[in-house]
Amino acid sequence: MRKPHASADHPPTDTLTPGIPLDQIGQTLASFYDNLISEGVPEHLAGLVRRVRQSDAEPPEPEAGNGIAAGPAPQARLALVVEDDAEIRELAEALLEETELAVLGCDSAEAALAVLRERGGEVAMVFADVRLAGAMDGLQLARAVSTLWPRARLVVTSGHGVHRPELPNEAVFIPKPWRPFDVLVEAERAATDPAPPVS
Repeated sequence: MRKPHASADHPPTDTLTPGIPLDQIGQTLASFYDNLISEGVPEHLAGLVRRVRQSDAEPPEPEAGNGIAAGPAPQARLALVVEDDAEIRELAEALLEETELAVLGCDSAEAALAVLRERGGEVAMVFADVRLAGAMDGLQLARAVSTLWPRARLVVTSGHGVHRPELPNEAVFIPKPWRPFDVLVEAERAATDPAPPVS
């Protein structure tokens, strides 16, 4: 079989089959290969591959039932509201959405720690109640934040007759019922003040 050669009448083309561009063939083969790979790995890994491929086109949907509210786009400076009472949490979220900070809500310290492990460098403020759903309370969360994410402004609240519980020195305590103004002042400081040095 003779190989075609370029001439003035027949210029060279980037095709293997007449009329089908090489890049289209490459895309088809890549898709076929991805399907084969996906079939040969566990479902959770195949799902991760699909999510990574879709991440450029659209943001991933938040997973339901993990105690973490839907969040903002990545790279925004965050205020993390940690409160087991849904009405109070939603009120605090609505209040903080009026600031420069994006807002995430969690009902437990465990859910908050999951967010911090993933996006701790973006978290400018943690606003947490002492009593929370889950095994950890807000005091334990405050100690973890102070130690592991010291650049986040730490604001703790409680409505159970506590004047100032045993908190890290840099934490701010606001008793319940808190005034919106006091929370907004702390959010403003978190958004504008330089972060404390990491020791």
